[in-house]
Amino acid sequence: RLSPEDKSKLSQINTRLARLFTDFNQNVLEEEKGHVTWIDDESRLSGVPQSTRDAMAVAAEEKGGKAKWAVTNTRSSMDPFLTNADDRELREEVWRNYYFRSDNNDQYDNKGIIREILNLRAARAKLLGYPTHAHWRMESTMAGTPDRAMDLMMKVWPHAVQRVATEVADMQAIADAEMEAAGKPKIKIEPWDYRYYAEKVRAEKYDLDMAEVRPYLQLDRLVEAMMWCAEELFGFQFRPIGNLPVFHPDVTVYEVVQKSDGSHVGLFYLDPFAREGKRSGAWMMDYRGQSGWDLDPASADVPVRTPIVSNNSNFVPAADGKPVLISWDDATTLFHEFGHALHGLSSRVHYPSQSGTNVARDFVEFPSQVLEHWLSTPEVLTRYATHYETGEPMPKELLDKIEASSKFNSGFETVEYLACAILDMKLHQLQAGDIDISEFEKSALAEIGMPDELPMRHRLPHFSHLFSSDAYSAGYYSYLWSDALTADAAEMFVEAGSFFDEETAAKLFDHILSVGDTIDPVETYRNFRGRDVDTEALLRKRGFAE
Repeated sequence: RLSPEDKSKLSQINTRLARLFTDFNQNVLEEEKGHVTWIDDESRLSGVPQSTRDAMAVAAEEKGGKAKWAVTNTRSSMDPFLTNADDRELREEVWRNYYFRSDNNDQYDNKGIIREILNLRAARAKLLGYPTHAHWRMESTMAGTPDRAMDLMMKVWPHAVQRVATEVADMQAIADAEMEAAGKPKIKIEPWDYRYYAEKVRAEKYDLDMAEVRPYLQLDRLVEAMMWCAEELFGFQFRPIGNLPVFHPDVTVYEVVQKSDGSHVGLFYLDPFAREGKRSGAWMMDYRGQSGWDLDPASADVPVRTPIVSNNSNFVPAADGKPVLISWDDATTLFHEFGHALHGLSSRVHYPSQSGTNVARDFVEFPSQVLEHWLSTPEVLTRYATHYETGEPMPKELLDKIEASSKFNSGFETVEYLACAILDMKLHQLQAGDIDISEFEKSALAEIGMPDELPMRHRLPHFSHLFSSDAYSAGYYSYLWSDALTADAAEMFVEAGSFFDEETAAKLFDHILSVGDTIDPVETYRNFRGRDVDTEALLRKRGFAE
């Protein structure tokens, strides 16, 4: 309905945005390639588990061998180092490399690109008749408006900040005692200390050291575990096939078939390892969306199309012959992305535009977040969490400790995420003008009372969810919105007595996974749960209800 002149303007805006998205993403990739923490002195690896050291040695060799060990500038490499390394100075160096990606006022700095993206988005929204980019992006979501999304976030935020204060106090007490015992000046907990001292608190409060858990988390076994869950819950079997082309030797292709009759469901590509030039993080994508479910293959002019989906990660390969051991957080992410893949594979709709994960942004994370719950079930851990050396299953004592500490560190996890989501929503309701991105980030965080002891999960200069496409712009809140659904749905499985309850799993498939965007998400959730979502379940899940 735009005039020819305005249509031309819109086309120019979209073309320029596409270029800027690419430039933003390329800058982040260059920063990840360029900043490596090299280590030759083994004494500086005190506290780092052997499996992590082995991965660091492999990374060093792949990066050119300037030293014996290397911490690359990715989350999968940074996280275990910050969690375990005793060397505080080195932790700070690794932390700064990671959190200042594309914020170093050099050729790969993204602040100017962000400013231009924001101004173009604001101009486009105005052209289309919306007050802001956030109002435009949210029109087709469950939340509907920026205010409704902010209401949910600010309901959770003060609880999370309060929990962080408690977590920091526990960590500070341990740090003070350590410094006193060593005869050193006291330190204040800084962002590069949070993970390290959180693990010490976990060990003290729950007698749980996550380094004890890691030897039981073999990547190959966990891939088997998530596929076993898909078979038990939805009747999908994954069969590796070797006669299809792949874009890298690391990639494995699986044909997915229905267990009951062997019928073809789709293809699943698994690309688990980091490599030069590969985007960081973990994600699912569909190469071909499902369509034509209701067509008769024998008579249809348009063929029935089955889905082709992939999961992509950035795990660090292990030395030859050794299994890849991953953290509990990485295992959770593995199951999360597989939830997205199952959403794509389960689709049973006519139009490709409504298939699989083509649903409201604040609904799409619901199926993936639900699947995270299966990782911690006894059925999965006793079968697939086996020690990489002895083959023994994870002992019940360790399982019990994991369950007892399930809400541990929820303040950190919620605050680092929510800070991102709140700033995203604030940013995309501005008429940006000549906004100073650094000053906006600093002042907006101060305004909401961001604790000094931790950063946003993704600082704005490398926040690819927002600035490498439009996909999650004014939509990062959707993880929390979806988690409200997830928490309520998980309680449904608990009420049924098992996360493998057949009747509840069938409802999840019939009303959530298979319907795509053919039914309003509010209605389809009501069909699944038998009522509207209880948002208090979210506070209960994160341990904030009290």
